[in-house]
Amino acid sequence: MSTLRTYYPEIEPYASGLLDVGDGHSVYWERVGTPGAKPAVFLHGGPGGGLSPNQRRVFDPSRYDVLLFDQRGCGRSRPFAALEHNTTWDLVADIERLRVMVGADTWLVFGGSWGSALALAYAQTHPERVTELVLRGIFTLRRWELQWYYQHGASLLFPDKWEYFVAPIPEAERGDLIAAYRRRLIGDDRSEQLAVARAWSKWEGETITLLPDPGVSDAFYNDDYALAFARIENHYFVHEGWMDDGQLIRDAHRLRSIPGVIVQGRYDIACPPQTAWDLHRAWPEAEFHFAEGEGHALSQPGILHHLIEATDRFAGGAR
Repeated sequence: MSTLRTYYPEIEPYASGLLDVGDGHSVYWERVGTPGAKPAVFLHGGPGGGLSPNQRRVFDPSRYDVLLFDQRGCGRSRPFAALEHNTTWDLVADIERLRVMVGADTWLVFGGSWGSALALAYAQTHPERVTELVLRGIFTLRRWELQWYYQHGASLLFPDKWEYFVAPIPEAERGDLIAAYRRRLIGDDRSEQLAVARAWSKWEGETITLLPDPGVSDAFYNDDYALAFARIENHYFVHEGWMDDGQLIRDAHRLRSIPGVIVQGRYDIACPPQTAWDLHRAWPEAEFHFAEGEGHALSQPGILHHLIEATDRFAGGAR
């Protein structure tokens, strides 16, 4: 492989604000790059993960005009950690509201992890609005995917970290850990709510890189971050994304006319490669890359390399 591509230089937004999307929600948005350049939207993970500065840096700022936003209930969006009127389809509608706000007829859609699921849901609903799809760490909320990570599967690879994850839940309730966490995350006991949010968030933060990386996991230990992340993520998983099991793979035929790139870490524990492979089989027109020796996180060098190569190419030629 040639020299690995990495992040573009740090960049600050040239505009930002809050958009009232109805139902009592306002979403924080920001724009980076060159006004009037190729439009793109970045969809963060979680759900409930919020934005981070490095997410701005996967696009050439001279050739892109990028909209990033905190999805409902997380980051700087308000109300904080709110679950009401917070579903996949509310977020799909928010993406359309933001597209109209920036005045783009069409745009490139970039999403990783949960963001890949949201990108697929949006593109399958509004294929005429999507010029290209760039996806990594594919996640589609199928029941087996959720069971693998939150019940039995990933637990066999991280038994030490799994003990910490299950510790807040009594033995009698461990047959359905997502449901057991739900009861506590929406309960009235604030101290218990925060304790289980920390445990939920820590599990993900410490299992998304192939090797321990405090630069990635430390963000998951912040109490505010953990509370929004755990409550919203669990809320979506209890409801299986408000979609049919396997819907995002089933409806991949709607993407046939959209140029796409799928990037998957070979050793992604959070979102096992089988899901990316299933999407590849259902949408063979998309370019597919296994990042060998990599886990799940955007920052993994091989994953980042393929993603930036894709955004460069879709901007109108590699550099």
